[in-house]
Amino acid sequence: MRLGNRILHGGDYNPDQWLDCPEILEEDVRLMKKAGVNCVSLGIFAWSMLEPEEGRYELDWLEEIIQRLYDNDIHTILATPTGAMPHWLTDQYEEVRQVREDGVRNDAGKRHNYCPRSLVMREKTRRIDQKLAERLGRHPGVISWHISNEIGNNGIDGACYCANCQQAFREWLQKKYDTLDTLNKAWWTAFWSHTYTDWAQIKSPSSRGENLLHGLNLDWKRFVSSQQLDFCREEIRTVRKYSSLPVTTNLMAFFRPLDYFQWAKAFDFVSWDCYPDWHSGADELDTAAEAAAAHSLVRSLKRDNFLMMESTPSVVNWREKNRLKRPGMHELSSLQAVACGSDSVQYFQWRKSRGSSEKYHGAVVDHKYGEDTRVFRDVARLGERLLQISEKVLGTCNQARIAMIFDWENWWAVEDANAIDNHIQYQSVFLEYFRPFWELGVDVDILDMDCELDSYDVVVAPLNYLYRKGYTDRVRQYVDKGGCYVTTCWSGEVDDTDLVYLEKHPLEDVLGIAPEEVDVPDGYCENSIRFQGQSYQITGLCGLVHAKSAEVLAQYQHDFYAGYPALTRNIYGKGEAYYIASMNEMDFIRAFYRMLLHEKELECRLNVKFPMGVTVNERRASDRSLWFLQNFNRTAAYVEFLEPYTNIETGEVINGKIMMEAFECIILEKFK
Repeated sequence: MRLGNRILHGGDYNPDQWLDCPEILEEDVRLMKKAGVNCVSLGIFAWSMLEPEEGRYELDWLEEIIQRLYDNDIHTILATPTGAMPHWLTDQYEEVRQVREDGVRNDAGKRHNYCPRSLVMREKTRRIDQKLAERLGRHPGVISWHISNEIGNNGIDGACYCANCQQAFREWLQKKYDTLDTLNKAWWTAFWSHTYTDWAQIKSPSSRGENLLHGLNLDWKRFVSSQQLDFCREEIRTVRKYSSLPVTTNLMAFFRPLDYFQWAKAFDFVSWDCYPDWHSGADELDTAAEAAAAHSLVRSLKRDNFLMMESTPSVVNWREKNRLKRPGMHELSSLQAVACGSDSVQYFQWRKSRGSSEKYHGAVVDHKYGEDTRVFRDVARLGERLLQISEKVLGTCNQARIAMIFDWENWWAVEDANAIDNHIQYQSVFLEYFRPFWELGVDVDILDMDCELDSYDVVVAPLNYLYRKGYTDRVRQYVDKGGCYVTTCWSGEVDDTDLVYLEKHPLEDVLGIAPEEVDVPDGYCENSIRFQGQSYQITGLCGLVHAKSAEVLAQYQHDFYAGYPALTRNIYGKGEAYYIASMNEMDFIRAFYRMLLHEKELECRLNVKFPMGVTVNERRASDRSLWFLQNFNRTAAYVEFLEPYTNIETGEVINGKIMMEAFECIILEKFK
């Protein structure tokens, strides 16, 4: 969704911290114009300044700032201020504060310390949101609503465990299961004689009580996500009564407590806060691939462009070690977001605060020296570049032909399974399967198990342990019509109540295999597989499967299951399905993907040869494509063009072998 005719450039602006310094507020506008800022987010944590005491609203200062910015061609994304509560609210109304898992109610302070079921909290939220929307929801300088801020990010799991939430959980379960008998069967409560005989006996999972019923644990996570979303939807309904502006909130990509595929349905467009840990390892490639996966996930939530609502132009302050971005990395990482579908580059924050926990978090304007800093110059240079490319970039979007399945309910279930390897991290495994696509310059959409599959040539579903209702039918139809489905060991183990499938694998006919056991090689029983004449080390689970109708493409080399299938391919209808039985070193995934991409004619469409660390994203429109060629290496790299392309910024025609500087990004189109 486009907001104007420019790539948005700016970020979180907190003038409420500087209202007693009018000279600073005047200087901010001058510096914003110099830095190429055209959009700011306002009011995110300003509740105590907007409503300093209950029922007394002071919005004049906010309107004056919005107008001043608008007069200088800077637009506003206006936030509802519910990310942090004023003391008059938390002191006078105890029930608004969250209760922890141990039953203790939180004191006032920090962020998102509210109970989403509190009627008082909902009423006070409605009132402040209504006042903002009535007063400013039609101001020409305001282009969008920003609902709260990083919802659920309270340092734990986003949940409240108070009596109201416990009762709401029981009501949610009654609506879902109807009877206790149905619930008991779904949760397998006869185990350890924990059958429920009264709805009042059910409580949230707790280290003080029941936390080994996987169905209970899974439903509690579903409930927590849905309750936070319900609170958010109420804010959306309030502002929409008085304003027709589009709404969003700043998501956090792979944020475990909230199912963002459900959340995305509530918003007109999605946005997220991007803070990769650059310069943290031997090279930048793991970090760059993870950032690309996060951008791809957010884009895929609506299969449309998004906004990068926050990033840092320099450094964060909340990691154990907070490294500066090296020269060139700010520009490259920002353009990576644009390359993956963002129509904005925005920062937390515009100006560093003088005190409190984020006073040393990076910002465009530092505590000292104003525009005379390396960071400000980097931001201003990027602002000029974004303005230059806006006309060609806006109106294009990534159009992937490959999808990967990443499902929140599966995430919750995998890491609660108490099974073969209790250290499995679903997200880490997913990223291992994503990274080779990124290396090869192939865009990927990321879906959950409820999403439509038919528009993709290939669907990859790693560690797809839990199958949601309807998923097997969706996969079966997809493959039958000609799709290519790839999945791995420890997939199709349980249904959506976390009960193990009996008798046979639910996609046995599609995969053409019968899984029997799963091993974890370690120490003396390390193993490898052989594929296309090459051996590859096993790094995790080994599924022992029997080929039924499937063709065996790779086999285990050692131990008692030497010769067992490690990779199979099965024809089903007009399509095919691959089963990767083991977790293997990434070189195997690279080799497998190269084979698959070549067979399906899905290789990178930019006709170049590029080394490891250089990659490509393609944004398309109906009549044109733009390729973002990015060098994430810390040194220069050579790229060979096999046909001519035009640099959209310089007009230079590029052909043959060129050298890309470290952290350089070149934006290309077909030479005409």
